Amino acid sequence: MTNDLPLILEPAALQPLLGRDDLLIIDLCQPQNWRQLHLPGAVHCDAQELVRGTPPAPGKLPSQKQLEALFARIGYSSDKHIVVYDDEGGGWAGRFIWLLDVIGHTRYSYLNGGLYAWYKEQRPLTSEVVPPTPTTPAIDIDSGPTASLNDVLNALGDASIAIWDARSPEEYAGLRSSSARSGHIPGALNLDWVECMDRDNLLKLQPVATLRSKLDDCGISADKHIITHCQSHHRSGLTYLVAKVLGHSVQAYDGSWAEWGNLLETPIDTMA
Repeated sequence: MTNDLPLILEPAALQPLLGRDDLLIIDLCQPQNWRQLHLPGAVHCDAQELVRGTPPAPGKLPSQKQLEALFARIGYSSDKHIVVYDDEGGGWAGRFIWLLDVIGHTRYSYLNGGLYAWYKEQRPLTSEVVPPTPTTPAIDIDSGPTASLNDVLNALGDASIAIWDARSPEEYAGLRSSSARSGHIPGALNLDWVECMDRDNLLKLQPVATLRSKLDDCGISADKHIITHCQSHHRSGLTYLVAKVLGHSVQAYDGSWAEWGNLLETPIDTMA
């Protein structure tokens, strides 16, 4: 039964379930990869459907209208178990899981290693596109999984909260930025999202013990509530997922550095 599927789903466990009516597989790969090969029966979502798209913080949560259009198009139903995957190690897939949390959908899994692992393990792929049957879901938005700008400001100095900056060390240090100002949120802890994936093991997540050790080493202990962000809450889609895997309470700061770094009054630290 798909009711029993784990949050992190191995390719070998998913393959026998292909074609089940109670399973909805979401492909978040680059369009050219989707067109060439994808899992049988998968429904493709473009990354732009997952974001608000409004500058200066385009990564913010889509509007209710946008979310309703997305979930209607893919044939969403609350009784389905949703499996998400991408071709980059989990950023967009993790962001989609955050969106599922936002609409209150709790039955979901991440295909560990995504398309890359599935392909390397020589599992079935197709170029055939089967259009989904649209639905008309009623979407209710839960603000709980999302941290606002004020939430992050209020978290500054709170020892019970860890702000996880999933950007590169160069961005964190203020040496590189895509916003008006560079640096990091005061007190934020930096662990680059790529450190959470095992590039020697088909882009699968690092083992749980390794992830726990990495977070402990950078100061994100098991008792912390996590607010995670990157530049646009794309890379931090993966760190949001990792926090859930490790049992943390977690929120995504969807405005991310695109919002924080383009404001004039937000406090900033640098290491430059």
